[in-house]
Amino acid sequence: MRMPGRLIALSLLLPLWATAQTGPIIWNIKAVLPNGTTLDVKAFDRSGRVLDVKALEEDDTHVMDVKAMDNGSLLPVKVIASDEAMRPVKAIATDGTLLDVKAIGPDGRRLDVKGVARAGHLVHIKAIGDEWSLYAVKAIAPDGRMRDVKGLDLSDDGERMNGVAIAAHVKALPHPTDHDGDPVWNVKCVQPDGHLLGIKAIDAAGTMHDIKALLADGDATMLDVRALVNGREVPVKVLATQDTPMSVNALLPDGTILDVKAVAADGTRLPVKAVRRLGNVFDIKALAPDGRELGVKAISPHGLFYDVKGVKLNATDVEGTVNGVAFRAHVKALPQP
Repeated sequence: MRMPGRLIALSLLLPLWATAQTGPIIWNIKAVLPNGTTLDVKAFDRSGRVLDVKALEEDDTHVMDVKAMDNGSLLPVKVIASDEAMRPVKAIATDGTLLDVKAIGPDGRRLDVKGVARAGHLVHIKAIGDEWSLYAVKAIAPDGRMRDVKGLDLSDDGERMNGVAIAAHVKALPHPTDHDGDPVWNVKCVQPDGHLLGIKAIDAAGTMHDIKALLADGDATMLDVRALVNGREVPVKVLATQDTPMSVNALLPDGTILDVKAVAADGTRLPVKAVRRLGNVFDIKALAPDGRELGVKAISPHGLFYDVKGVKLNATDVEGTVNGVAFRAHVKALPQP
């Protein structure tokens, strides 16, 4: 949840993005037509007011919030739970009122923006034109950087926002790297000399278990990071503790917590921690004895590198519980921005 002072600063920032850099960087949300032109995406309330819809860059661009801007307030934009085949995308006011989100055509027509299909954790969001033409929806930075606008659902249970049942959070995400469908990626620590260390979950008996990044239903935008323990896939999370840096652990079905370490050839074990938060993302690093922070990556069999990060979608300190253990963020692998 944003602080009131930041909301005021954000409303002042919008016309001055080129010179003021004290708040979030504002990215435009557009639908992209096949001929390369773009359409504005806006939110419309019941009185006919038109609100800008923007993505907010706050120190990190792996998972950016998409919000409707209402006189200094930020209204969340969500894919709404529905029995419709294509699920509506709406902004949600604090009283639960839904605002339509539409792309504005060249002739002023308003094109529906919908969640049209699901793959893994993602809901693909499109603007819908004539004869069911589907147009990509993108976040575009003032300097030309681009991100995909998608629905993101990491919850096993239904969620609600201001009393409204939601199917997915709308976020701006890096475009997935082309891949060959490799379903299992290695998770490694990258040393300063470019050599790699294995990352393992370690149980009380000292047994080491592989940690892998796994594609879910062909979704290459966000890979699940799991420990493989006795033939089972075990979730890896940033725990909701008071530890600094924050603890990263694998969680067995009975609630047993396994350490996650980078393991050197000589047996040295480096703790793997979430060292800082940047917007919706936590930086996850292996900590060397001299204090250096070493990158943690998911690496495909064909040599593609993704960043391993903690991902947080909810405003509360505790993102959820799994196997009876409270956690602060999901651990995922994402394309490098």
